[in-house]
Amino acid sequence: MKKAIYAILLCALIAGNNGILIKYLSSMSTGTIAFFRSMVPVVLLFPVLFSKSRPFFTGNYGKMLLVSSINVVRIYLYLVAFIYTSIGNAVVLIYSWPIFVFGIEVSFMEKRLKKSHAALLFIAFLGMIITYSNKSFGFGNEDLIGMVAALLSALAYAITVILIKGESGNYTQEQLIMYQNLISALFFTPFIFFLPEIQWKQIGVGIFYGFLIGIVVFKLFFYGLKYLEASTASSLMYLEVVSAIILAYLLLQETVTANTIVGGTLIVTSSYFITRSNTKKG
Repeated sequence: MKKAIYAILLCALIAGNNGILIKYLSSMSTGTIAFFRSMVPVVLLFPVLFSKSRPFFTGNYGKMLLVSSINVVRIYLYLVAFIYTSIGNAVVLIYSWPIFVFGIEVSFMEKRLKKSHAALLFIAFLGMIITYSNKSFGFGNEDLIGMVAALLSALAYAITVILIKGESGNYTQEQLIMYQNLISALFFTPFIFFLPEIQWKQIGVGIFYGFLIGIVVFKLFFYGLKYLEASTASSLMYLEVVSAIILAYLLLQETVTANTIVGGTLIVTSSYFITRSNTKKG
């Protein structure tokens, strides 16, 4: 049990480095960063495609390939979010995905909306208004572009979470990681040929980024999930928000505005309780 808790905590702390690595790689095109993020896991797990004992294209693989396709958009928006806005803004808004999951289930899947859930959704909406309230609206506002990308990325992730429900038990951990990255790796491959010049240090960091976030983070999370309830594992992952903000402050001297603190607290609190409510019911 303790090892599982430590695995999730380490997973969250490592995931908190996501924004730092993306900022470092931001001199590359977004598509090139996405290539490293998705291709490294695919290359390392390539034998999974040809396993005879656990065939890759089994079960409802059409739905899984749809998840993989949606993930192309999600990864791109995720990277845009961290490149254009602060790490604090990006990570807080991306962690709104459980709110979108719940909203979709209520709107399209006939999930009953309790008063407590309605209150949590209102708190989250209020948090988003506060977070955005000090931003000027306009296509030239990079900060706003990044924040909108973070929300859209959270929405895309919420859709994949809903689609993958009921299917994840039919696949191994390695197969799930492969499905997450397969279409993205193929889609973003052309971007690698448009590097202005070969910068081996950044390429090395790109490979490290793909391995750390694409493999290590997911393996640690899946390990913890084997021994912990989903609600516990999901709750512990919220440490990523704190970790990302602290690392951004220490390494990049990013300041956190009052709007981000107040709005982010409302969003994360609402998301946390919605996550626990959903996972307790399976």
